[in-house]
Amino acid sequence: MKLKSIVMVAGEASGDLHGSHLVYALQEQHGSLYICGMGGRSMQAAGADILIDADQLAVVGITEVLAKVPRVFRAMARLKNLLSDLRPDLLILIDYPEFNLHLAARAKKLGIPVLYYISPQLWAWRSGRVRKIRKRVDHMAVILPFEEAFYRQHNVPVSFVGHPLMDSETGRIPLPAPSLPDIQSPVIGLLPGSRAGEVSSLLPVMLAAAQLMENRLGKVCFVISSAPSINRSLIPSILEKYPLSHVEISSKPVGELFSKCHLAIVASGTVTLEAAICGTPMIVTYVVSPLSYRIGRALIQVEHIGLVNLIAQKRIAPELVQHQVTAQAVCESAWEIISNPDKYQQVCRELAVVRERLGKRGASRKVAKIACNLMGCRHDS
Repeated sequence: MKLKSIVMVAGEASGDLHGSHLVYALQEQHGSLYICGMGGRSMQAAGADILIDADQLAVVGITEVLAKVPRVFRAMARLKNLLSDLRPDLLILIDYPEFNLHLAARAKKLGIPVLYYISPQLWAWRSGRVRKIRKRVDHMAVILPFEEAFYRQHNVPVSFVGHPLMDSETGRIPLPAPSLPDIQSPVIGLLPGSRAGEVSSLLPVMLAAAQLMENRLGKVCFVISSAPSINRSLIPSILEKYPLSHVEISSKPVGELFSKCHLAIVASGTVTLEAAICGTPMIVTYVVSPLSYRIGRALIQVEHIGLVNLIAQKRIAPELVQHQVTAQAVCESAWEIISNPDKYQQVCRELAVVRERLGKRGASRKVAKIACNLMGCRHDS
C-alpha cells in the first residue's frame, strides 16, 4: 500500500508550533505518514521533513515583505514543484494567507484536497478573499469562536476546533484565582515579540517605560521573554542602554512566565491569548512601518487590534498602537491596572471568560480527524 503523504505549510513561529501539535496528532491517529513542507524547528522535531525554513520568510507589516520577496518566490516555486512531483494526498495550510492561498490554487488544479487550519483574518480586513477560499479550500478548521459563523454565512465547509493553545503547555496551566499584586513589588513581564524587527521596535519603549515604573514604584521585578527565534545577543544589547535594578531575561515558555507575572506588556498577537489563558492582565502594543500602518488603517475593519479584546468583544486590555506606544503611555496604562484592586480583579474575571470561549483541549486531534476524512482513510476515534 502506498504511504500516505501530506504537504504542510506554516509561515511563522506560531504556525510552526501549532503545526507540530498537528503532526503528532496525525501520527497518533493514522500511524505511518510522510509529512513534509515548510515550517520550523517545532514541526521538524515532531517528525515533519522541513524542506523550507519558515524563519527565513517571517516579517511584520506589509512593506516589510518587500525585502524578502526573492526568498518568498523561491519558496513558492519549490512548493509548487513539490505538489506536482509528490502529488500528496492532502495539503494542509496553516495561517500565512497571502502565500498559502496562492499555493491552494495550484493544489486545486492538481486535484489535491486542501485543508486550511487557522483562518486568515478575513473578518478584520479584505473579507472578499472568502471567495478564493470557497473555490480553493475543501475545509476550514477555525480556532476563534466567531469565525465559524462567518464561513457558514459564505457557504464554506468549516469546523470550529477550539484554540490550539489549549493543547499546549500554556493550556495545561490551571487558571489561578485572581491574586492582587503587591503594589510595592509587582512582577511585570515584557514580551516584545518573536521577530527581530518587533523586538528592536518595541523593547526600547518597554524598557524606558520600565524605568519610569521603577522610579514610581521602587522595587519592581521585570522579566523579559526571549523567543527561540531571536538572536541571543539582541535583547542584552538593547537592555544595556536601559539599566534596571531587578530584571532577568527568560527563554522559558511564556506560560511559565505569565504564571509568575502580575502584569504583562506584550506585542500584539497570539501571545495575548496565552496571557488570557494564564489569567494575566496585559497591555497590548503594536508597531509597524509608517506605510504599513497607513495601509492597514485603510483596510482593517475591526474595532480592536488585540485578539483577547476581539474575543471578549470589548476592550479588557489597553491597546497602544503605533505613535501611542510611548514609555509614558505604557507606564500610565500599567499603573492604572496594578494600582486599582477592583479594576485588576475585574480584568482577571473577564480574562477567565475569554479562556472559556477558546474552547476545550483537543484542537489538534479534531483537525487530524478532518485531515484523515479528506484523505479518505481510517482513523482512530
